[in-house]
Amino acid sequence: MSSSIDDVTPRQPDEDFTDWPGLARVPQSTRLRVRAWAADKLFRRAASRLPVRVEYPDGSVIGARADSDILPRMIIRRPDAFAERVGARGLIGFGESYMAGDWIAPDLAGVLTIFASRMAQLVPAPLQRLRSIAVAGPPASELGSEENAQSNISAHYDKSNDLFALFLDSTMTYSSALFGEPQVVGTTDDRTDLVAFVADPPSWEELEAAQERKIDRLLDSAGVGPGSRVLEVGTGWGELCIRAASRGAIVRSVTLSREQQELALKRVAEAGHGAAVQVDLLDYRSVTGEYDAIVSVEMIEAVGHKHWATYFGALDKLLAPGGKVALQAITMPHDRMLATRNTYTWIQKYIFPGGFLPSTKAIETVAAKHTTLRVRERLALGPHYAETLRLWRERFDAERGKAAELGFDKVFRRMWQFYLGYSEAGFRSGYLDVEQLVLVRDEVKA
Repeated sequence: MSSSIDDVTPRQPDEDFTDWPGLARVPQSTRLRVRAWAADKLFRRAASRLPVRVEYPDGSVIGARADSDILPRMIIRRPDAFAERVGARGLIGFGESYMAGDWIAPDLAGVLTIFASRMAQLVPAPLQRLRSIAVAGPPASELGSEENAQSNISAHYDKSNDLFALFLDSTMTYSSALFGEPQVVGTTDDRTDLVAFVADPPSWEELEAAQERKIDRLLDSAGVGPGSRVLEVGTGWGELCIRAASRGAIVRSVTLSREQQELALKRVAEAGHGAAVQVDLLDYRSVTGEYDAIVSVEMIEAVGHKHWATYFGALDKLLAPGGKVALQAITMPHDRMLATRNTYTWIQKYIFPGGFLPSTKAIETVAAKHTTLRVRERLALGPHYAETLRLWRERFDAERGKAAELGFDKVFRRMWQFYLGYSEAGFRSGYLDVEQLVLVRDEVKA
């Protein structure tokens, strides 16, 4: 009789998986045992070429410089379960094996940065060409349609405002900070490119000012001032609304998170801007009106590549003549975006259902093809996100006892640590970037 991927053998590792039944059962079948064997061989082969120490229970250690005691350590506690999960679910299984405690790392972000820096080379090229066959695509229930959008957003942002307050600074800003002024690195007739450098690792005490600097730069780029009609697509917890209203702007912000809407309205009222700010529980596709400035911070990642044309079309329709759009967007290399756009990832399964990162080229191409909007300025600040995430991760680790008091169990806390470390590694390795982009109508020169 043939076995399916759902044929499993229960395991009883040292965790309580009451709320995580999918982790308690390590995939097992004849076919999957072959895949586990292959996954183990591929992983050992890849790790043997990397500057990392991978330690096994039998005392063996692999890595390009395994004898070094200063390399990031990846400690495999349950080799069989680790290989079985990775063999069955690829990179999803890699993350699940950390959640389950099959492996641990004293410097999780350091280990993940090593792997992220070689992401395109970890799997041999012949096997990469089989991705569409071997790797499942996102489930239809998580695609970024109007019917699915609210449940996708709610799955992440409605976990608990108290959870996010554990690791965010007092501005409750959940996007990359800007720890210094950017520098111009290139100018053409059509666009100015800027880059922001981080000289020294910033401290927690610098984060609040850096978040305010990031928001103010976006508002400046969009030309927000007294009397400006501002639309914010993706509210967060209200800090951008507050800072725009403090300039004398009239602000409408839309979100699909009830928890964010509730806290944003409270914070706006406490700041004395209740009369100038409207926060609606509304999909971007349903917004009406005309706005002098549209600002959207790290929201395009939730749209999904099949809906980018709709997203930019909505911005184009809502922008008043002479207006500007200021976006902050997490980006990835265009070739990796094309290779992974139909792949279901650990981040999508556990953190951001329906999410997908664009490339800068994709943003420019979609906007040019489907709208009158054109990118006129780009600011790259990827290293700033690495430091922002480091500060969040360190704060979350310090507050993990409070997370437990809020009802988030050990598996969830491991999941959140992996999410923050995984994201930090993406930016620290350069695999990911984050950019502020200014878009104007084709006939307007910024």
